[in-house]
Amino acid sequence: MEDGQSSPPHAGEHLSRRDLLAVAAVTGGSFIGGQYVLDGTTPAAAQGTPAVPTLDVRLRVNGVEHQVDLDPRTTLLDALREHLHLTGSKKGCGLGQCGACTVLMDGKRVKSCLSLAALAEGREITTIEGLSQGDQLHPLQAAFIERDAFQCGYCTAGQIMAGVACMAEGHAGSAEEIREWMSGNLCRCGAYDHIVAAIRDAASATGSMRGG
Repeated sequence: MEDGQSSPPHAGEHLSRRDLLAVAAVTGGSFIGGQYVLDGTTPAAAQGTPAVPTLDVRLRVNGVEHQVDLDPRTTLLDALREHLHLTGSKKGCGLGQCGACTVLMDGKRVKSCLSLAALAEGREITTIEGLSQGDQLHPLQAAFIERDAFQCGYCTAGQIMAGVACMAEGHAGSAEEIREWMSGNLCRCGAYDHIVAAIRDAASATGSMRGG
C-alpha cells in the first residue's frame, strides 16, 4: 500500500490477537464477501485480492478443547454450529435481542451471536449439549420437560442456559424476579409462565431460590 502503510496479511496466513486488531484497523470495515475490498472498489473489481487471513483458535467447550481455523470475524455461535457441529444453540435475531443463542462463558450467560470466537479463547464455554451428565439431565432440563416449558422448542436451549445462569446468580427468588432476569430471552410461543415455573422448581430442588 502507498504512504508507507503495510499490506494486509496474505491469504492463508494466521493471525495473532494483536494482528486481529491490526487487520480491523487497516481494513476499516472494508471486508466484503470474505475478501479485502479497498475503499471505492466494487466487489467485482476486487476479485483476485487476498482472502481474509485465518486465525488458529483454541476453544474449550463442554470440557473438551478444540483447535479450529477461523476467519477472525467468526462469531462464537457460528464456530459452535458450523465448525464444532454443536447445533443446540440457535440462530435467532443475530442482534443479541432474542437470546436463542445464549451459552455460558466462565459460568456467565453470553449472547454467542455477538461474541467473537477468537476472543473466547481460554474461556470455559458451556452449551446445552454439555449441561447434562451422561443420561442424567440437569435439574432445569428435567423441570422444562415436567412443566412443558417449550412448544416449538426453538428458544429452549437459550432459555435453559439463561435459566441456569439466573439460578446461579441468585435471581430465582420469586416469579417476578425470574421474569425480570430472564427478560433477555424471548419465546415467540408465549410459554413464559411454564418457563418461570420450571426455573422455580429447579431452583427449589438445587437450593438456588435466594432473592437479590
